[in-house]
Amino acid sequence: MAFQPIVDIVERRVFAYEALVRGPHGEPSITVLSQVNEQNLYEFDQSCRIQAITLAANLGLVETGACLAINFLPGAVYTPAACIRVTLNAADKVNFPSDRLIFEVSEAEHVTNPAHLQSIADEYCRHGFRMALDDFGAGFANMSLLADLSVDIVKIDMALIRDIHLRPKAQMIVASLAALGKLIRADVVAEGVETVEEYAMVRSCGVRLMQGYLLARPAFEALPTFTLPTVEAPSAISMLPRSSRGLHVIHTAA
Repeated sequence: MAFQPIVDIVERRVFAYEALVRGPHGEPSITVLSQVNEQNLYEFDQSCRIQAITLAANLGLVETGACLAINFLPGAVYTPAACIRVTLNAADKVNFPSDRLIFEVSEAEHVTNPAHLQSIADEYCRHGFRMALDDFGAGFANMSLLADLSVDIVKIDMALIRDIHLRPKAQMIVASLAALGKLIRADVVAEGVETVEEYAMVRSCGVRLMQGYLLARPAFEALPTFTLPTVEAPSAISMLPRSSRGLHVIHTAA
């Protein structure tokens, strides 16, 4: 596993570390994911959970106060209660608080059985886990999935973030998602923040949780430090809500 932080740029702390699959010597995720099939999908999903929780605990993630985000595929969860037992056992073994576990489901995956996904979300919620909708804006179900699924975190796909400072419509969409997150009581994360210009505009749109190479690259079997650039936030476009403006200086932190 590699770990990449999701940073709260207002409080200048790590909100969560996302666990990312890697090969045994740090090889890219595709070298592992290309070997996953219907026969080994369940075992792969369970192994990833155990490895992520165990490694994170050994690296001292619990002491940082951050959460741990783990990706999962709904098709790998045959019986939510059974899968959770494995997760809880792994967490108990290393004294990892279960209420600091986040499970991310990608919107880029075609959800063929929404009822099954909702049953997973319900079971996870019952045990105190949090649910995140990953890659929002890049996949199949879009707003309908967000409307019907109980989620605590919405991660905006990097396609919306790329060059956002040059794209007024993208700015309006991201600002609207930030406002929507407050209404539905879901944290909003901007993925793939790679430039100072993107960072400044995303902050101006009202998003305080960010993830991307500008802040920190994934670190193999380590918890990386992060850096926030010192920038002047740009003036948001006139159609953005006034509450999204007025952000000026961000101090460097690590």
